[in-house]
Amino acid sequence: MDDMDKEAVELGGDAKFFSDYKIPDPEFPNDRNKDKLIEFSKYAWGHLMHPKVTASEMLTLYSEAIAGMEKNPNIPQLFRDIFNNAYLPYRDPETLKLFLKTIGEFEYSHSEKLGDAFEYLLSVMGSQGDAGQFRTPRHIIDFLVAIIDPDKGDTIMDPACGTAGFLISAYKHILLKYSKDNKEKLNIYEYNKFDRKPFNNLGDQLTPDERKKLIQNFVGYDISPDMVRLSLVNLYLHGFNTPNIHEYDTLSSEERWNESFDVVLANPPFMSPKGGIRPHKKFTITSNRSEVLFVDYIAEHLNPNGRAGIIVPEGIIFQSGTAYKELRKMLVENHLFAVVSLPAGVFNPYSGVKTSILIMDKEVAKKREEILFIKINNDGYNLGSQRTAVKGSQLEEAIKLAHKFVETGEFEETTIGHLVPKTEIAKNGDFNLGGERYKSILNTVSNFEMVELSNEDIFKVVSGGTPSSGIDEYWNGDNNWATLVDLPQSNFISSIESTERKITEEGLKSSSAKILPPNSIIVSTRATIGRIAINKVECSTNQGFKNIIITNFNKANTYFVALMMTRLIDKMNSMATGGTFKELSTSNFKTLEIPLPPLSIQEEIVAEIEGFQKIIDGAKAVVANYKPKIDIDPDWEMVELGKACSINGELVRELDAQLAYIGADSIESNTGILLKKENCEVQGVNGPVYKFSGTNILYSKIRPYLNKVIFTDFEGYCSSDMYPIVTNEKLDLKYLFYFLLSDNFNNAIKGFYERASIPKINRKQLFSVNIPLPDIETQRQIVAKIEKEQELVNANKQLIEIFEQKIKDRITKVWGE
Repeated sequence: MDDMDKEAVELGGDAKFFSDYKIPDPEFPNDRNKDKLIEFSKYAWGHLMHPKVTASEMLTLYSEAIAGMEKNPNIPQLFRDIFNNAYLPYRDPETLKLFLKTIGEFEYSHSEKLGDAFEYLLSVMGSQGDAGQFRTPRHIIDFLVAIIDPDKGDTIMDPACGTAGFLISAYKHILLKYSKDNKEKLNIYEYNKFDRKPFNNLGDQLTPDERKKLIQNFVGYDISPDMVRLSLVNLYLHGFNTPNIHEYDTLSSEERWNESFDVVLANPPFMSPKGGIRPHKKFTITSNRSEVLFVDYIAEHLNPNGRAGIIVPEGIIFQSGTAYKELRKMLVENHLFAVVSLPAGVFNPYSGVKTSILIMDKEVAKKREEILFIKINNDGYNLGSQRTAVKGSQLEEAIKLAHKFVETGEFEETTIGHLVPKTEIAKNGDFNLGGERYKSILNTVSNFEMVELSNEDIFKVVSGGTPSSGIDEYWNGDNNWATLVDLPQSNFISSIESTERKITEEGLKSSSAKILPPNSIIVSTRATIGRIAINKVECSTNQGFKNIIITNFNKANTYFVALMMTRLIDKMNSMATGGTFKELSTSNFKTLEIPLPPLSIQEEIVAEIEGFQKIIDGAKAVVANYKPKIDIDPDWEMVELGKACSINGELVRELDAQLAYIGADSIESNTGILLKKENCEVQGVNGPVYKFSGTNILYSKIRPYLNKVIFTDFEGYCSSDMYPIVTNEKLDLKYLFYFLLSDNFNNAIKGFYERASIPKINRKQLFSVNIPLPDIETQRQIVAKIEKEQELVNANKQLIEIFEQKIKDRITKVWGE
């Protein structure tokens, strides 16, 4: 502002921003001699930075200036918006003096330099905003803009614009396209990547009218007034005299719902607030998750031929919740043409979160029957906290792949990209957008011989049998007897080392059951069809099982055959007959075929899958054995739980069928986590049940789920066998949550229930337990430490999912499907 004032004076005008003026004194409104002098000249940059102004005086002047400048009648409305509610967030004079000294070295001009300097400051200002915003790396912004390729006639919007990085990049990209000096036709990513000197007269092929219209085409929303302020400054310094940036709650407000755009570019906040988003009713997808709603919003606000690039967390790609599936279905059918998987460290040092980019083009989506998947392993920087530049970036190749697919529909598979038919993505109804899961399926054709289980050169199939019923003395012998209890609950294979039930020699003699040699394959074929196990000890089974004994180990590997049998579970169920309990006959069972490659290949595949299984087993051990541990300092105050928390809810009988309900099954399967509303039942149940709202701990008070706890942040109901608990200001709710999960607490309450006929704990007993109560800051530090550990546990859960999928994909590859 000071530079602009000086420029005006040099041209024969007057200072506009830093001038003094008088206003009537309210006490003497008619006496002009009593007018009050309002001094803004003392806030001019030249005055602030005068050598005689001390650091303390500078601090006072600067603080007064930014707080009072919005009252200056001589500044435009844009500047008032920028200064509205502004304040200096620190009070150290020397820090301010050093900072302003550096800023003072810049000169105002109508070039990009001051805007670039401001963007640099934004890039190093901090990590994360209050609403979960992460600052997007410049090269990723430019990469996304280069793929979408906005043009001068496009209306361009960012619904969570932050500091307007996407809008600035899109603007520069368009100016580059219309610059005479840009003979190489560089896009914004290429231009910035090679650190080229700015071209002279950027955008010089645009007419004045085109420039004016271009600037009017950019729109940004943000819920944070601080982000709006930064966006306004950033755009102004890049030549936008009246930026279209609005403080607006994109997900909850309907005021701008009817607006639509040609291009949307965004990295929306990943974090949903406590209780979730409370959106209005116009969204296509019903959800309270911010990442789901933002993607839905963007898709719905594209013009008929609109394009969009959105950075999303991995949950959008594969989460199994209904809202996520419905969103992916809508995208695949109407909007999406490409998915770019980014490395997990792209947001370092602020976050290690794994992200992908959804690329939409409604016109291309109508023409193409495939989705383009691109996997980026190298974005030009290492994945450490410092993000040091490295060679071998794959971003340029990705831009070319995407453009060629859009323009021609042609594609040659490369190391980073492949096409997947939309029909394949839709096949199982979950519309998973993880490109790697389809790669092995699509690129393999099985040439292996198909062999029936009736082939007696390799297999011997024997049925189980049951001894005469009602003779108790047949049991509790020494011989292993396998039942469903000994087989897994899922489609994977278990190993039978021993069995829960034993049978006597007499019991075996009275049965048609055979003693199975070790390393046989046991398959359940009655009622619960398709559980599979391999026995490591001699055992027998009842008539609900068919057992495959390998007779020629030169042709078949037991584990390989068992793996192939997992692919036949659906077929076995379709072949089963019967009334109350369906059963698969031995003759039908023997007609089943499996692919049987040479033994050496079987062993290679088994070794590969066993490697995957070891990773799964290790990750499961971490998940199963982890418990939050709180090291109690003897100096901490011990307080009865009831003095720091209370029951948050009332017992009701009439229920709203639309609210979530948490029953015993939910607390058992989800204990120790923040339970999401979409993972609960949403239906009426018989009361009385507790109705709760807000953020709660739900504690199960009775067997069989005694001491199970979950964390909720929505409105709903829970079984009356649980307590919804909230804390007062002295006790952090998450600290209590982790303490209830710890051995410290479990050991403290054992005396209440271990001798009871029906183990349970009542409210009086629960609230009488003494808990350690350090100060609130220490509690939060403990929570932060445990949540870091939880991140590792959750990473292991994700590892289990990934490698279980790898096993499925490897089996599918053998079948050539």
